[in-house]
Amino acid sequence: VQLVESGGGLVQAGGSLRLSCAASGRTFYVMGWFRQAPGKEREFVAAVNWNGGRTNYADSVKGRFTISRDNAKNTVYLQMNSLKPEDTAVYYCAADPSHTNVILTALREYDSWGQGTQVTVSS
Repeated sequence: VQLVESGGGLVQAGGSLRLSCAASGRTFYVMGWFRQAPGKEREFVAAVNWNGGRTNYADSVKGRFTISRDNAKNTVYLQMNSLKPEDTAVYYCAADPSHTNVILTALREYDSWGQGTQVTVSS
C-alpha cells in the first residue's frame, strides 16, 4: 500500500493541526503515526486498530493528540492540539498489515511508510 501524508505546516505554540494519511487501498489493519526531529531517532506517536475502536499514544502526546480513521476513505488522521515547540518534526504515517487489533509501537513492526510531512511549532 502507498501512503501519502498531508496537513503539516507552521503553527504557533498552543495551536492545532490535523494531519491526514491517504492510502492507495484498503487498510483494515493497524495504522500509526511516527515522527522524527532533527538529530533524533524516529519515534512512535500514535496508532489505531483496524476499525478505530482501539488506540495507543506516546506519553508525550496523550491528552493532546487524537488518532482516528475513516475506512470508507482509506484515510487516517492525527488531530494535534496544544502544540509545543518540542512537537516539531517530520511526521510519518505507517502501516502494520500483520496486526488488526494488537497495537505495537516498534518501528520494525510497520512495513509501509509515507514520505512524511513537516510540522513546525514556533514558540
